Amino acid sequence: MELLQVAQHAEDLDRAERFYEALLGTPAAARFDPPGLLFFVVGGTRLLLDRLAPPALLYLTVPDVRTRVTELRAEGVAVESEPHVIFTHRDDTLGPAGLTEWHAFVRDSEGNLVGLVSHLPAD
Repeated sequence: MELLQVAQHAEDLDRAERFYEALLGTPAAARFDPPGLLFFVVGGTRLLLDRLAPPALLYLTVPDVRTRVTELRAEGVAVESEPHVIFTHRDDTLGPAGLTEWHAFVRDSEGNLVGLVSHLPAD
């Protein structure tokens, strides 16, 4: 079984499209307006931005959350939580063994919270 799709609320599809294209570094895969649906493909999972969807908390992997937060802040993105270590993976149950998991949280263009995650060597 695989996760096929995650829906996220987006009031303004044009604004959301610009934000997620910049964040993900890829153009939208499809847009159907009406009824107001915008799709991106993220690692094989569809991200549906939909005016009627409820807010969801997305966690997206980035190479280095510390660098990405600096870049996003410079672009005017609201940073809600600075990069910080969540834990070190002792085994590979939930992530790569021996690496630390870093999280940070930003607000997307629609006010939704988005988690950014990196797995990095311990300092």
